[in-house]
Amino acid sequence: MAIEPGQLPELLPAWTFAFLLVVCRVGAALMLLPGLGEQEIPAQVKIGLTLALAALLWPVLAPALPAPPAAPARAVVLVAGECAVGLWIGMLARLVALALPMAAQFLGFLLGLSNAMLFDPSFGASGTALARMVGLGGVVVLFATGLHMLPIAALAGSYAVLPAGGAFPADAAAEAVVIAVAASFALAFQLAGPFVLAGVVFQLTLGLLSRLVPQMQVFFVALPLQVAGGLALLAVLIAGMLSVWTAAASAVLGGLPGL
Repeated sequence: MAIEPGQLPELLPAWTFAFLLVVCRVGAALMLLPGLGEQEIPAQVKIGLTLALAALLWPVLAPALPAPPAAPARAVVLVAGECAVGLWIGMLARLVALALPMAAQFLGFLLGLSNAMLFDPSFGASGTALARMVGLGGVVVLFATGLHMLPIAALAGSYAVLPAGGAFPADAAAEAVVIAVAASFALAFQLAGPFVLAGVVFQLTLGLLSRLVPQMQVFFVALPLQVAGGLALLAVLIAGMLSVWTAAASAVLGGLPGL
């Protein structure tokens, strides 16, 4: 439908408000999405991605987006609701991604690498270098397998499930987050399971050696063996760990609201 130049002053506020709603949902999700929401990505790039995705979605979604309300309080509620939906989708996607660095964090403690800690943006706290390396490896796997596109598709489809201006399902959202947290911890323990078992066997062996050979300096003998053996076991199992994590991430990301 052709738009007369005289109609632009009337349509521009509605278009601007509709675009703002799309930016709020997309931008809030992009802050947490695995791969696209990593702390290493500059803020300018994230803002550019947000505006680009919003510009792609807005023409399609514009007819279904609410008109600018007369009351400012209602506008604030609409914006807050869109931000809540975006944060919810982003959090569900982020939780499964955190399982991999969480498992690597366990490994760092088991392998005796916890003495060298550095700031890990994924957790917002100090972590082992191993956890950071494995976490970045997971990001590479996400991009290599194309799984980073699933949350974006979920954002586009979320407007059919959670239309803009509708009530935010707080109860269902909270339940989904709790389930996702439990699943993330379970996946992390599953990935770290072989190392936990190996660590228990290793510590039991050291205990027996200290009893059988009391004069042996067990700590000085054990630490190099612990690090070398753990890294060797990691080299053998890392491909399987990434495979299990990728399958779990594919299942979770493929089940996001809107897909």
